[in-house]
Amino acid sequence: MKRSIRDLVDLKGKRVLLRTDFNVPMDKVGRILDQTRITAEIPTIRYLVNQGAKVIICTHLGRPNGYEISLSLWPISLILMKYFPGKVQFSQKTVGDKVKQQIESLPDGSIILLENVRFHKEEMEDDPVFAKELASLADIYVNDAFGCCHRKHASTYGVARLLPNAIGFLVEKELNAIQDAMDHPKRPFVAIFGGFKVEDKIKVLKNMIDIADTILIGGAMAYPFLVAQWIPVGLSPSRPECVAIAEQILKDAQAKGKKIILPVDHVAYRSDDKKHKPFVTDTLQSNMIACDIGPKTIALFEKEIRGAKQVLWNGPLGKYEDKEFKNGTMKIAEIVASSKCYSIVGGGDSVSAVNKSGKANMISHLSTGGGATMKLFEGNSLPCIEVIQEKII
Repeated sequence: MKRSIRDLVDLKGKRVLLRTDFNVPMDKVGRILDQTRITAEIPTIRYLVNQGAKVIICTHLGRPNGYEISLSLWPISLILMKYFPGKVQFSQKTVGDKVKQQIESLPDGSIILLENVRFHKEEMEDDPVFAKELASLADIYVNDAFGCCHRKHASTYGVARLLPNAIGFLVEKELNAIQDAMDHPKRPFVAIFGGFKVEDKIKVLKNMIDIADTILIGGAMAYPFLVAQWIPVGLSPSRPECVAIAEQILKDAQAKGKKIILPVDHVAYRSDDKKHKPFVTDTLQSNMIACDIGPKTIALFEKEIRGAKQVLWNGPLGKYEDKEFKNGTMKIAEIVASSKCYSIVGGGDSVSAVNKSGKANMISHLSTGGGATMKLFEGNSLPCIEVIQEKII
């Protein structure tokens, strides 16, 4: 069991480098479109503030190439100021003497948000010199950036090897919820997968065949599975290498007595229709492109979800970014939220759909991680968690 911030003592006046994941969607003028990852972090920040620590928040935003003003963290500092009035400062730099001076003058129980750590190319390279610079800012390191725990970067991995460390409440909650669901699933256990590429989720699907009772597959990744069963998919994406993967997964599921349920109808448009007018069809003809699951499929999926004791969902079930083809994803979000099962939703689009359905508070666990969640679904460990010290019992 990893050490958490509850296990840290005498934090008053201590400099705590808190790695968060504030990689939030933002428009061109700096307005934050979804604050989920920020609000999820507030309990950890509040605990450290109440303990009298000097809280140094380090995070990234986007994939900048050097300094980019559109990816500055200044707008995020304004959100934090609303939660902690009079206690938040913003540093225009990430490392250096000026940052150290700001931290030194920081009152106990206050917060400083460092500028985007990815403005330094050394961050993603896990550069040891840069990690040492970050470590020199603090006495203790706390990792609460669950969505980044699968990547060995300087601020998530390198620093943890240089300072006494612990995990925050968010990471602790994520690990407990996901690992318990994987190790001790409530049955029947239904897993739902969507998204674009089968190859991105092959390890997850193989692991789920061993753990879940039923797997529901929608979105673009469903079409290679249909082709593997000799069902026509028109012009919907189904590359030969993906079909081969799907065919093997179907064979493995059959050998282990597990159900894989695929779409039986679709919301599609004709390739020669410039307006992409959507229609529902059971059969995809040669000039059709499917972009969402149809009403029969929604009903089929709903029956499985309603009968489940545990549901795990990752990935949209259609071309979610297009309002004409988001109905399937939204309907499944509402069904999962209103079901009586233990539910885990992970992945940006599926989490966004649940939030937009207005029923996010009805989901048992809404994961803030993307790649990190997937690694746990695959049955793998997370390197940035492995490096955290074990709790002394």
